[in-house]
Amino acid sequence: MNSIIIVDTYILFDNNDDTTKRKEEDRLIQDYDTILREAALLTTFAGILFGFLLEISINTPDDFVLEDKIIFLLSLFSITISASLFVIPVIYHHIQYPYKDLDKFKIRSHRFIIFGLIPAGIALHYFLVSSLHSHLY
Repeated sequence: MNSIIIVDTYILFDNNDDTTKRKEEDRLIQDYDTILREAALLTTFAGILFGFLLEISINTPDDFVLEDKIIFLLSLFSITISASLFVIPVIYHHIQYPYKDLDKFKIRSHRFIIFGLIPAGIALHYFLVSSLHSHLY
């Protein structure tokens, strides 16, 4: 009786070192990129709003009363703080680039962005109040 025995041989490779490191680096680069893009977008938004508010505060209309000027000043001050807080993650990235702890970078960047959104909201609120107030008169 003739029988054929087929033995499947598998070659096992230890891909963990190279592939895992490559995947980890790709994830880190993607996380860095996402955080820095968010900060850049919010900084651009704050810069445009700052320029608009600065233009209005420099060339104030004749019908602006003291109350409107104070509201625009508060709005300009708030957006300045907001823009400063939005740009801090980018500065932090350039100072601390070879990170040892990505989670620390993400948490700090998240805090700066959240703390920057508060004055941005205040600036938008004051701007809306001022524009509605000036159009009512």
